[in-house]
Amino acid sequence: MIYVRKSEERGYANHGWLRSYHSFSFANYYDPEFMGWGNLRVINDDYIQAGSGFGEHSHSNMEIITYVLSGELAHKDSMGNAETINPGEVQRMSAGTLVVHSEFNHAKDATTHLLQIWIEPNVKNIEPSYEQKTIPPISKEGKLTLIASSNPKDYSVLIHADASLYAGFFDKDQSADLELNPNRKAYVHLIGGALEVNGINLESGDALMFEDESHVSIKNGRSAEVLVFDLVA
Repeated sequence: MIYVRKSEERGYANHGWLRSYHSFSFANYYDPEFMGWGNLRVINDDYIQAGSGFGEHSHSNMEIITYVLSGELAHKDSMGNAETINPGEVQRMSAGTLVVHSEFNHAKDATTHLLQIWIEPNVKNIEPSYEQKTIPPISKEGKLTLIASSNPKDYSVLIHADASLYAGFFDKDQSADLELNPNRKAYVHLIGGALEVNGINLESGDALMFEDESHVSIKNGRSAEVLVFDLVA
């Protein structure tokens, strides 16, 4: 079974300094049919205005992945990290027992566009930790490249969760297939462009929810950037 989640069906919040599209229930957006998918709990598609950001706030027992699409994001946390996240990088923060952090767009005239992703961990109350890696764009051209996993390799970060996250760019005749365990779930989020996934045409912001399926098949991209999640059922 594959369920189509159109971009315009997502929750939306406009705080002036922040515009955010919520794939799943978050903050003031609540839909009991979209509380998450498998152990994927949050995908927020955020646009942070210049000179704005999230002040200090805390998290616990959550694997948090930040994927910057344009602009840059300044990160500070209670572990002593003070980093800038740029497009082409993936950041992972394991909140564990508790972490306090802030995120800010210090640019004077540029909006920062990012995806913030929360995945429920398979181990709780661990010591908080942080990781950030650069993913060369060429490594994602016409293929699905692992960027986060409990068994990381190459450019991927470690997450303390039974999940894997892949990213790829697809245009024209580029294609890829990913085998799935039908006993697990999968989630496809199209960041931008247009793409055909398992015979279904997607536009920017659209998503697919997979259950009892054995593969993800990607083709006919038009300047497409996509994320694919392999998740617990």
